Amino acid sequence: MIERFAPPGTIFAMYTDTIPTPDLTWQREALCAQTGAEFFFPEPGSSVREAKRICGMCEMRPACLDYALAHDERFGVWGGLSEKERLEIRRTAH
Repeated sequence: MIERFAPPGTIFAMYTDTIPTPDLTWQREALCAQTGAEFFFPEPGSSVREAKRICGMCEMRPACLDYALAHDERFGVWGGLSEKERLEIRRTAH
């Protein structure tokens, strides 16, 4: 990717310097990092019960949910909530 090596002072270099990098250290400590992704990204129509159970025991749940809402994650279980549950939060927040 050539743009990545734009010289200092160019438009692209100035733009990328202002993009905040999210703090993702919570992901290393999250229980989902120690479990299979199939629980958190099940096939359509499958149960999310097991993912919610794991999330319920995870200390990183609030950070995970904040991340999912801030980044408009539309698939999977994040912070103990399904896609539909997060969509409802976004709808009621506006």
